[in-house]
Parts: sequence; C-alpha cells; structure tokens
Amino acid sequence: MGGMKHTVKTCRGPLDRRTWLRIGGLSLGALASGRLPGLSTLLAAEASGGAGDEFSVILFWANGGPSHIDLFDLKPMAPAEYRGPFRPTQTNVPGIEINELLPRLSKMADKYTLIRSLHHERDEHSGGTHRFLSGYPSKAANLNDAEFPEIGSVVAKHLARRSPAGVPSLVANTKFYGGGPAYLGPTNAPFMPNPNPLSSTGNNIYDPIPLYRTTGAQDNLSITADGVLTVDRRSDLLRTLDQLPRRLDETGTISAVDTFQRQALTLLAGGRMRRAFELEHETQATRDRYGDTHWGKSLLTCRRLIEAGVRFVQCQAEFRLPAEIARTSNWDDHSVNSDIFKAYEIKLPVLDHAISALIEDLCERGLDRRVLFLFCGEFGRTPKIANQDASGRPGRDHWSRAMSIFLSGGGLKMGQVIGATSTKGEEPIERVMDSNCLLATLYRRFGINALHTLRDKLDRPIPILPAGEPIAELF
Repeated sequence: MGGMKHTVKTCRGPLDRRTWLRIGGLSLGALASGRLPGLSTLLAAEASGGAGDEFSVILFWANGGPSHIDLFDLKPMAPAEYRGPFRPTQTNVPGIEINELLPRLSKMADKYTLIRSLHHERDEHSGGTHRFLSGYPSKAANLNDAEFPEIGSVVAKHLARRSPAGVPSLVANTKFYGGGPAYLGPTNAPFMPNPNPLSSTGNNIYDPIPLYRTTGAQDNLSITADGVLTVDRRSDLLRTLDQLPRRLDETGTISAVDTFQRQALTLLAGGRMRRAFELEHETQATRDRYGDTHWGKSLLTCRRLIEAGVRFVQCQAEFRLPAEIARTSNWDDHSVNSDIFKAYEIKLPVLDHAISALIEDLCERGLDRRVLFLFCGEFGRTPKIANQDASGRPGRDHWSRAMSIFLSGGGLKMGQVIGATSTKGEEPIERVMDSNCLLATLYRRFGINALHTLRDKLDRPIPILPAGEPIAELF
C-alpha cells in the first residue's frame, strides 16, 4: 500500500498623512540596489487588485523533524516498540492511510500527495535544514546561518522583478535554523513581520512566532540593521510619520526628505502587504473555518500573502504544549523534550483542522492550480521508540534516512503515494529519492533552471542544485 500510486520618479505633489499611514511592505532588493519604484507606481499597484496567475509555495515547516511513522507512514504490523499507539485510518483514496487523529484530512486524500521515500545524510537540526532547503551539505554541523542559499532566497532572487510592486517575493514568520540567503545577501532574505532571533540558534524553547498581526504589533514597521523588515513599536513609526508631512508641506515634493528616509518610505509604501497581514478583513466564517489557533491564523495569513502576490511563504509550525507534556514548541520529540505521543494527541487535531481548511479554501478559490502547500521538516524520527532520559517518556530521535512529505495543489498530480519505506519505516525501499528531487520539482514549477549557476562571494559559479531530478509522478 505504501508504494501504490493513486492516481516610485516624479512626485505628483504633497502627500497627506493618511497616505503616509497606508504603509505596507516591499522587498529590500529595491532599497539596497537603489532601483526604487515611484510612490505613484506603488499606489497604483495597491489599487490594481490581485496578483497574476503564477506558481507559488506555502511551506509549513515542522522544524525539529516530524515523525513519519506516526503521521503519514504508519506501520501497524511492526513490533510495538516501532509502531507506537496510533492506528492508521483509511482515506477517501483506496490504499492511502494516515494517522487516525487526522479525520478531516482522511476525507480529502484526493487533494494531496504523500512522498514517503525521500532521504538525505544530515541528522543535525540546522545541518539537516540546510541540506534539505539548499540541496547542499554544509561544512558546519550546527550552523546558525546558511552556507548555501535556501530555496526561498533563490526564488526571491529570480522572481523579484516579476512580483507586484510593493510586494516581496519571499515572506517568513522568522528565520530558519541553518537557513537564509547565504552569498545571495540580505536583499534576498525574507520579509519577516516579527522575527525572533532565537529561531536561528540551537534554542528550541521559544514561543510560536506569529506571521499574522497581533495586538500591540499592528502597523509597527521599521527596518533592521540586517535590512529585514520587522515589526517595531507603533510609537516609533508614528513619531516619524508625524514629522514627515510637515517637511513635505514646506517644499511640496518628496525630495525634502533626506535620502535614507526617502528610500525607507518608498520601501514601506504599499498597502497591499499591510492588508494581507490583517485577518480582520476576512469574514468571521472564514476565520472560524481555519480556527482560532496559532496554526489556523498562520495558514490563513499564508493564503492572504499569496493572494497579495508573494511567491514563497515559509512559516514554522510551532506549537506551545502544556509544560507537563513538553518543554519545547517544535517537533524535536526526544523523551527529554516531550512525550511524543501525548504531544501528538494534542497537536494533530489542530493540524488536521488548519491544513484541511487551507486545502479546501485554496481549492474553492481555484488557487490549488498554482499554489503548492508543503508540510514537512528537516528529517523524520527514528522508527524505534526510545527513552533517552530518566523521565521514562517515549520519544524518537533524529532520522534523515526516511521522512514523509505532505504536499497539496500547485497544479501537480494529487491523490497518490509516491515511494515506500521498509516494514519498520527505517529506510526507503521503493522509488528511493534524495531530498533534492523535491527541490528540483519546485524549481521546475517556478520556471527556474536548477542547472543554472549563482555567484558566491568569491565570484565562483555555483549551481543552484548540485544534483536532483524533478519527481516525474507529480507531473
């Protein structure tokens, strides 16, 4: 059953305070390069409506590594010390089974595909993340920042000029541990509304980081030293804006503003992006559909960002569990961190609700033909359950030799399982593929030739991918 395939240059005059307050966000590429569009262009883009019909990705990243054998590749016939307490449930596609705690997803297996046979060779969190998202093994094992650019940054570099004015190509809730633009530079880093620097370290106990606007963080945009947009204090922004109209009124043109302010304001102009982060523009029915949870609000924001014209959205799938069950908020389910099975009993129903709502919403809006949703992490977990500390709680360790990838939409073939693992879920035995095959598939759908080269800091040509073929079954 595991391997069955089922099938802005002139100014038009003084701008009033109301206009200045309509601040959203734009990719930092324009600011850093000096190629700044006019405010007239940005405001025209704001009024123009939706984005073009182009391929986009929502990556819901289960940092820490989700257990393939407890989610999408259950082994009910394996010994108890492997299979765990969960049982598989049949989906609406014959031959496809998933965890019983995912009943909504079980009714829509025709709208997603499971890849069960990807693998790579890095078992460290940041090393694995870097390997999975860049396609290259890093020299450092536990690196905070990428040595090679992650796929989102490559997409941002290639597609920035094709994105709507005032809209960045790449958006994230925070930086991934071991991720980043590497030698592509900060102009190709993601737009992040409220990043937490702890997310890019070995710290794994920080609270979930919202992608959506939260109380006290609305309309609070500033620019960091790194050149990444962040959410800052509302009073700081308003104090700056209070001064600007007066200076503009003295001359009647934007040239009254010093160079940095002019660039910064041009960068931030564009209400389309601001609006995308504001979930109150959605109906109550839609918000209820996704659920009043961190994951529900995150995925609804992802959909709104895609509709605004963002091409790649990446969001960590963090979840704060009760302290007696887990001390971490990620998917690193060693026994020292959590009771993996109690954690899943709480997390999976929320995951089921949020992901199924997104899939249904994308399909109803016709976005599934161009928007690909991905749920995965840097690796899987050890098939054999272990107690790595004195707590006696059940846990699973890092396991890059097998993993499951959940994907939906993107104009690809859904309703199938690709590949299979051994009877204990230890390694792929059918349609064995390097994780680069997934990256190659995404680059192909983006229209990016993965054989093309990028220039590193020493001006050496580096292929986008060193190896990997697109997954034929998806096309």
